[in-house]
Amino acid sequence: MRLIYYILLFQFFSVFICYESAYGKESGNQTRKALRIAKKNAVLLDSINQLLVVFNKIPESSTSVLVALEKKDKKWLVALPPVPAGIGRKGFAAPGAKREGDQMSPTGLFPLGQLFCYEKDVKTRLTYIQTSSEDKWIDDPNSPDYNRHIRGATQAGSYENLKINSDEYKYCMVIEYNMHPVVKGMGSAIFLHLSAGELPNPSSGCVVVTQQDMEMLLKWMNPELKPSIIMGNEKDLLDGLRKNQ
Repeated sequence: MRLIYYILLFQFFSVFICYESAYGKESGNQTRKALRIAKKNAVLLDSINQLLVVFNKIPESSTSVLVALEKKDKKWLVALPPVPAGIGRKGFAAPGAKREGDQMSPTGLFPLGQLFCYEKDVKTRLTYIQTSSEDKWIDDPNSPDYNRHIRGATQAGSYENLKINSDEYKYCMVIEYNMHPVVKGMGSAIFLHLSAGELPNPSSGCVVVTQQDMEMLLKWMNPELKPSIIMGNEKDLLDGLRKNQ
């Protein structure tokens, strides 16, 4: 009986070690890809010292990986290990192809902007707005406030409330896509926000992470280091982005 017990125990640990080895190998591959993406886009990243690299292998996939990098002595280093992230239900749009309502996430390099939080006290060095029921993000392409934050009344035909009946926007950070300048119909309300459940879910175009991973990112981010995000299919990012993408 004891022999059977030891055999079963040995089999369990063998499977566990193999799993850990495979997971570690995949994590290492993702890390190396993120570093290669940063290196390939070095000119665009010259003034940026904190970077989220979000990429997938199949453009149409709604799942991706997020790797946090930090530049020290002009060299990119991994700041936080790879974590899963949800993106648009139809994956990443090709560079420059994102449109309002297409259920795709944009491809490109974007500053990480205003942070909205339900709570009054948040463990982060970033400045943030405590969200109220008056906070909205306008997604009506015909509104003069398209792709902008409005607090209070609006004449816009459609908008997103930033305080909703779930924790998905408990921490909600603006990804500054289509903002400098805003172009009608090119897409709006692209955020880094929380998943609905324990795993990242697909979105209408946002980047979605778990609360645990978001809190880790918020503690790490330093506004003086210009936190930004580069996102897209890995082939597009490894080919290198042009300045206006």
